[in-house]
Amino acid sequence: MSIDVNNESGWEVDEQSVLDVARYALQRMRIHPLSELSLIFVDTDAMEQLHIQWMDEQGPTDVLSFPMDELRPGKEDEEPPQGLLGDIVLCPEVAKKQGDGAGHTMDDELHLLTVHGVLHLLGYDHAEPDEEREMFGLQKEILESWRAQRDSGPASPDA
Repeated sequence: MSIDVNNESGWEVDEQSVLDVARYALQRMRIHPLSELSLIFVDTDAMEQLHIQWMDEQGPTDVLSFPMDELRPGKEDEEPPQGLLGDIVLCPEVAKKQGDGAGHTMDDELHLLTVHGVLHLLGYDHAEPDEEREMFGLQKEILESWRAQRDSGPASPDA
């Protein structure tokens, strides 16, 4: 899996852990190992500009996803297609505020937002209640499994 990380935010970020959770989520979703993803950390001004440009909404947001080849989760009995997943843009400053409000660290919030971004790249959405249940349930499963693996040692993403 080729994942490029670019920190333009001015914030100190644990890039390796964000990279690890992104890689884990992609493996868990059976994305071809030669597919490509970009993770970009930006400041609030840059995020606000992207938010206005692409979502027509004011103010910075926490994460934006920009799919490229519209890849979808692989199936157990099929070889998944290789391609460009796209870009996930994260704003550490917004993540810090949200993490503080939720009672956890900025890193934990960035992990959650990274998985959230991966799922959006793979076609998941949360506009409708049933979509929200599916996406957030899957997001929770992936994060819990990744944290358990991280805290106890290597485990298969398919577990």
